Amino acid sequence: QLQLVESGGGLVQPGGSLRLSCVASGNRLDYYSIGWFRQAPGKEREGVSCISSGGGSTTYADSVKGRFTISRDNAKNTVYLQMNSLKPEDTAVYYCAADPFVRDGCVLQRYSFWGQGTQVTVSS
Repeated sequence: QLQLVESGGGLVQPGGSLRLSCVASGNRLDYYSIGWFRQAPGKEREGVSCISSGGGSTTYADSVKGRFTISRDNAKNTVYLQMNSLKPEDTAVYYCAADPFVRDGCVLQRYSFWGQGTQVTVSS
């Protein structure tokens, strides 16, 4: 059973940066497409960025394009989300998710394995 653990969240000022990590255990991560999703208080969970198992296909939400970068290091069983130029509206719990059958894209319902999330708060 694949297990995912997110880390790297915290409190940052607007304009700042954070790098989230998602470490997998229980199976090789290169079997899976990985997605980063987020959920703000009172809002539905939404896709932020996703990457295919081989890393050749990436998807970004319009709201984060040009600011966030997803990457993966399959040798370390880890996926990263580099977040730059953070805005207050980026405040949310960020989750990573994985699925072995997703080829690409960030459709939330298609991802089977989920981490517990890490809080990101952007505030002055």
